[in-house]
Amino acid sequence: MNADDMRDASMLDLFRLEVETQAQVMSSGLLAIERSASPEDLEACMRAAHSIKGAARIVGIQAGVDVTHVMEDCFVSAQQGKIQLGPRRIDQLLHGVDLLQRIAKSAEDLQLWQAGSGRQEIEIFLQGLHNSLLQADDNARGSETIPAAAAGSADLPTLGDLPAQDKIESSDRMLRVTAAHLNQLVSLSGESLVESRWLPAFNQSLLRLKRLQQSAVQAVELLHDTLRESGLAAAQLQALQDTRQQVDACQKMLVERLSELELFERRNSSRAQRLYDQALACRMRPFADRVVGYDRMARDLGRSLGKQVRLEISGETTQVDRDILEQLDAPLVHLLRNALDHGIEPAPQRRLAGKAEEGVITLAARHHAGLLQITISDDGNGIDLEQLRASIVARGLVDNATAARLSDAELLHFLLLPGFSMRDTVTEISGRGVGLDVVHNMLKRMRGTIQIFSESGRGMRFQLQLPLTLSLVRSLLVSIGGEPYAFPLAYVNRTMIVDKDQIELLEGRQHFTFEERQIGLVAASQILQSGESTPSDDGIALVVIGDMARTYGLQVDRLLGEHMLVVQPLDARLGKIKDVAAAALMEDGTPVLILDVEDMLHSVDKLIAHGQLDKIHDSSSPQQVQTSKRVLVVDDSLTVRELERKLLSSRGYTVRIAVDGMDGWNALRSEPFDLVITDIDMPRMDGIELVTLIKNNLQLKAIPVMIVSYKDRQEDRQRGLEAGADYYLAKASFHDETLLQAVEDLIGEAGGS
Repeated sequence: MNADDMRDASMLDLFRLEVETQAQVMSSGLLAIERSASPEDLEACMRAAHSIKGAARIVGIQAGVDVTHVMEDCFVSAQQGKIQLGPRRIDQLLHGVDLLQRIAKSAEDLQLWQAGSGRQEIEIFLQGLHNSLLQADDNARGSETIPAAAAGSADLPTLGDLPAQDKIESSDRMLRVTAAHLNQLVSLSGESLVESRWLPAFNQSLLRLKRLQQSAVQAVELLHDTLRESGLAAAQLQALQDTRQQVDACQKMLVERLSELELFERRNSSRAQRLYDQALACRMRPFADRVVGYDRMARDLGRSLGKQVRLEISGETTQVDRDILEQLDAPLVHLLRNALDHGIEPAPQRRLAGKAEEGVITLAARHHAGLLQITISDDGNGIDLEQLRASIVARGLVDNATAARLSDAELLHFLLLPGFSMRDTVTEISGRGVGLDVVHNMLKRMRGTIQIFSESGRGMRFQLQLPLTLSLVRSLLVSIGGEPYAFPLAYVNRTMIVDKDQIELLEGRQHFTFEERQIGLVAASQILQSGESTPSDDGIALVVIGDMARTYGLQVDRLLGEHMLVVQPLDARLGKIKDVAAAALMEDGTPVLILDVEDMLHSVDKLIAHGQLDKIHDSSSPQQVQTSKRVLVVDDSLTVRELERKLLSSRGYTVRIAVDGMDGWNALRSEPFDLVITDIDMPRMDGIELVTLIKNNLQLKAIPVMIVSYKDRQEDRQRGLEAGADYYLAKASFHDETLLQAVEDLIGEAGGS
């Protein structure tokens, strides 16, 4: 591509951006004019059309010039009071906006818009709008007039008229950055924040050193005074005096450096926090970016249904994480369509109910209690709860007796079930029962919740709650089997500590009473296979999870409190790890796994179905103590190391980790091990070198070695086995049971002889 082609391509991109921005201005302005005519809205539409025309002329797209020119004529006539902009003309102008957007998207295809089918569509539009200008009135609207605006189109600046400095400033305000780079920036800034938390502990260790040195100075002073009184020779006293001076100088330097370190620690912590906050802010976008065009969609869909509808949007400046915002479109569109089709009544029915003919749907976003709260409400008829109750029984979901006891909230929850619909017929808009199910599933994927409220004759309200960002997760840290784990707070119903005498045995399973319900008791250590957990003398610490259909109390060792964690996704090549959603680093750098609560609920269901659910034992019961076999895990990947360590520890093996081959070799020469599990590609010393060293060493060659690597080609496998490895496992086919079975095949069970 030559320089001219590059210049033309960049100008077309600018043109598309200009059309996208100004088309939204025109759409919003036209919808506002249709509701309540004002000169400000008309002026905004006029300027938007003029800007697009100027930009189209610069890049040589005549089709864009022709369309915007006739739209300008329409706006000028409205400014001069010659015509009124009623629904019919608004429809024509909105069609012109759509046409401009299509022209911008396929601007390279000049033939389409100059002589092809596109040109024919333009001619039809131009002729229709020109004929509309010849008519004094819009019969579909009352006699509203719009005062003439003070400024005419001749005074409006075009894209080419902007000062050079304005163009530079405008380009400086926006920069295209890939999502991967942005995610990496957030991850690195989070790691920087974690590293900065290490400095205070180091600072405290230096303070202890300072106190030790002060004690040493006092000891030297005492020694000097004692020896001076004993008549020590002058030369020896001078040497002792020199020692005192050196110790004093060291103390003075330590105090100065300690002061500098404290200042650096404060600055570094503040800078790391600001860096992380700014990196997160880069991921945030205003809620308005997602709801662009929703008012137009509501108007057009309402008219197709024969209803007058107005969409009111509030909280447009509310900041939302980019990943969440991108996934919100489908749920919000489904809920808006649901409100339009099911909620808002036709105008005659609204008149009989004493309501305004125009229905109102409200879409609001705000931050509340550390969460993003989105509310979609309408002033329609609401839902008939008795009809819903009858529909639930008719579909065989519950019997009559159970349905009669269901609360309003429980009844409305049935609307979220797959295939459930209150409509008997299927239309293009609703009736298939997939809309609210899609909303519910998408919210679960985003760690969100939904609540439904209905008031007969007054309307419905859907309230969505989501995390502010998927990069951070508010978590409940717990200890299970001596290891820290994190429950996302969005999935935690309650935490509690119950006495041992509150545990009841029903049908062979342990239960406790929670909110007048019998809740099953499950040991979290059994789900995660993390070894035996026993309740403390203070009681049994529980985390209550689940929904109305299935609720369980998970017994944990201890509740460690609430923490905000930076989410670190697991390597995609590992696949889905059972009961684990992601990983994170705590403030002191300790890795912690974030649990997948939905997966844990499925695991509990499987344990119950197979009759494998264990009972929680009293801490006073005797435990068998035995020495477990020792395994050395050598891998430069933190994620892989921690996963393998936790899997092996859950089966009772004692695990030591090494960060590369050299670290592993040093560990082997200083401690005894029953098995070595190593990666291949590592810094300083790779896995093949490590295996070769082990097998060539008389004291170590009897230790079995397993290679776990991403390299799964036959030649890689052959190379590892030829080096002396006893087992080769590809990470691409890595599963917890596969690894554990291989370990047992090589060295037996953890406590076996």
